[in-house]
Formats: sequence, structure tokens, C-alpha cells
Amino acid sequence: MVAAAPASWLTLRQGSGPLLLCMPHTGTTIPPEIESRLVSPWLARKDTDWWIEQLYAFGADLDASVVRTGISRTVIDCNRDPSGASLYPGQATTELCPTTTFDGELLYRTGAAPEAAEIEARREAYFEPYHRAIAQELARLRALHPLIVLYDCHSIRSKIPRLFTGTLPHFNIGTFAGASCAPELTARVEQLCDRGPFSRVTNGRFKGGYTTRHYGRPGEGVHALQMELACRGYLREPQGEVDVSNWPCPWDDAVAAPMRVLLQQLLAACLAFAAVPRP
Repeated sequence: MVAAAPASWLTLRQGSGPLLLCMPHTGTTIPPEIESRLVSPWLARKDTDWWIEQLYAFGADLDASVVRTGISRTVIDCNRDPSGASLYPGQATTELCPTTTFDGELLYRTGAAPEAAEIEARREAYFEPYHRAIAQELARLRALHPLIVLYDCHSIRSKIPRLFTGTLPHFNIGTFAGASCAPELTARVEQLCDRGPFSRVTNGRFKGGYTTRHYGRPGEGVHALQMELACRGYLREPQGEVDVSNWPCPWDDAVAAPMRVLLQQLLAACLAFAAVPRP
């Protein structure tokens, strides 16, 4: 069922299974007072996790819960540390309220980038309600199940030289170097990824963002992992530079089907892992 969300931009689906899907980067909504200060509306939405909510739409059939924000990551990135601390020290990344794209392009006109007071206001308006919804849903599910899995859904373009070298593997599993979920769950997911035609890495460039690191508490019955998908695995991603004429590319069920079949198996494995009693 889709439960009443605390804000119009926040989607909450409450399932009864021991699985929570989080979608922090699928939103494209930018309030007019922010959009008017941006260099380009297209640039501001360039790094959206395009069509992820459609790719994982089968989650409802698994009776999974879903928390999804419709707010663009340019307004605030709900998978960053709210303190502003970098999740990847020494590596290129974007901020809690990004001022550049992944490629380093400036998002705001000169003098129009958000300052500390505005960043705090955005955190209170968007970041906190999103994470409050996650925390409350985790608590509800823990009252129903002794063990649950939080699966953080992401995607990114396959080649972004500023962030990583070469072409990103199709499946990028992040478990905060093994701290956010049991090795058994990681192994199950890895085995399924390795059976198909797709490439895979675990705790490579993407080891898990704030959501994975903050909520993953295996000793307390909450196992969290992040799945960062290379867009070419489910979209006709342009091979060269993306621009306003070719990005985002349209959703195509047929193109997404092979990866979606494997993702269905992955989430089924998460449910099976949660269903086995443990001492």
C-alpha cells in the first residue's frame, strides 16, 4: 500500500516484507526560487538517477517498502553526510547541496550558490523528512521482522572521468567495506551478479553513501547495501558526451528487461536472507 507521506514530494510505500528500497536521487523537482539562480535546468538534472523508480517498480510485487524523494539532488543530496563531511576523502565528489555537476560544471550563476543558512534550511525542509521517513519505516518493519534489508537504489553514467577512471562496472555493490551488512548477504548478491552477462565490483569506487553507512547495523538486525548501476546496463546510454539532445534517454522496457530480471533475483535473495532465522 502507498501510505500518506509527510510531504507531497515524498513517496512512502509501506509493504509487509522485510525489505526497504530507498531512492534518494530519482527526483527532478527544483523549487522556482532555486531554479531561477541556476545556470541551466538541464545541467541541474543531469546527474539524476534516471528511471530507477521504473526499473525497480516490481518491488511492489515483492511487498517491499519504498521511500523516494521527488526533490532533485541539486536542491539537496539525501545520500550525503548532513554535516558536510566527505564520504570519500581525497576523491572528487559533490556536496550536500551541490554547486557543480559530476563533471565539474558550475550549477549556479555567479554569486548565487547557497550559503550556510540556506543549506541548513534545505536540510531541515528536505533531508530531515526523507531520513525521518526511512527511520520510521525501519522501526515499523523491525517490529514485524527480526531482520530486515535496506537496499539503496542508485545509478550513474558509465564514464565520468572526474569521478573514476575508465568504464564503471555494471553492478557496484557498496557495503561500507563490509560494515553495513553480513558477509553472507554480500556473497549472495555477488554470486547472482556474476552469473549474468554484466560486470561487477564490490566496495570499489562506490562503497555506500550516508544511507548505507548510517542505517546498516547488522548486529541490530538491519543489513544495508547500496547498489550503484551503470546506466548502460538498463538504458541506451550515449557512448560519447551527453547533452541536452540525448540525455536523459527515454525509458525502454525491452532494453531494461535483462538487468531487471537479475535485479528481481537480487531482491528475492535479500528477502530470502531476511527470512532465515538466526541465533
